[in-house]
Amino acid sequence: MSKTDKSPTIIALLHGPDQPGLVARVSSWIFERGGNILHADMHRDAEAGVFFQRVEWKHPGDDPAAEADAFRTMGKSLGMSVKTALSGESPRIAVFVSKIAHCFHDIILRWKAGELCGDIVAVFSNHGELAEATKAYGLPFHHIPVSESKTEAEAEQLVLLRECSVKLIVLARYMQVLSKDFLDQVDCPIINIHHSFLPAFAGARPYHLAYERGVKIIGATAHYVIPQLDEGPIIQQEVTHVTHRNSVADLERKGRDLEKIVLAQAVRRHLEHRLLIYNNKTVVFD
Repeated sequence: MSKTDKSPTIIALLHGPDQPGLVARVSSWIFERGGNILHADMHRDAEAGVFFQRVEWKHPGDDPAAEADAFRTMGKSLGMSVKTALSGESPRIAVFVSKIAHCFHDIILRWKAGELCGDIVAVFSNHGELAEATKAYGLPFHHIPVSESKTEAEAEQLVLLRECSVKLIVLARYMQVLSKDFLDQVDCPIINIHHSFLPAFAGARPYHLAYERGVKIIGATAHYVIPQLDEGPIIQQEVTHVTHRNSVADLERKGRDLEKIVLAQAVRRHLEHRLLIYNNKTVVFD
């Protein structure tokens, strides 16, 4: 295969009841159709008896989408649930933010630097403070206050999201709880970031509460959003140690650093199709 070959690879995520020969049958199917496997990873949940796999391969034909369709059919014949994607796809992303800007700037700058295989197309906010910064990045800014009528605000958001054909929403410290009606209608995944003190230190001043309690670690969690608040499948978590020498400002700074890193890692893994959701958990293929 030429080193300059820019044709897309096929990526498949599959899971289902474990059974002998699954790895061999998947790899043989790809080989027999002229494919070249570039990456393969698997996991078996021994307690549930469920097999998980991510496989990425090159197909020599000129219609990789049709080959992906054929693979889904084969996977289903094995009793597996299968999702496929092409590496050249660039899902359209909307960023939701309120006033706290560190994750907002970080995720856009990573996208500008080509670190994310997606395309940020719009920024939504319930406040107007980041309008100029958004415009400086060359992105549309949609200021939609939610103080008077959350139902109307979310209806406006849904219309704009559909017009933009958004396939992923990133909550970059968007300080609003999305309603069940919104989640039922939005028809795309949503990734959220928050400090890992929940539920121990909930509220507007978690780092002050943690400081008063004398915690020894702080952290950040990125997860998919579901109607149950902060209970969606966890994608990525990180922690760092703190001591009695650290002030509240130190805890906040360290927390911001973790939140940026964890959110970026979660978004990147989603866009690279490295996540498989099962029973409100994620299997993460590195």
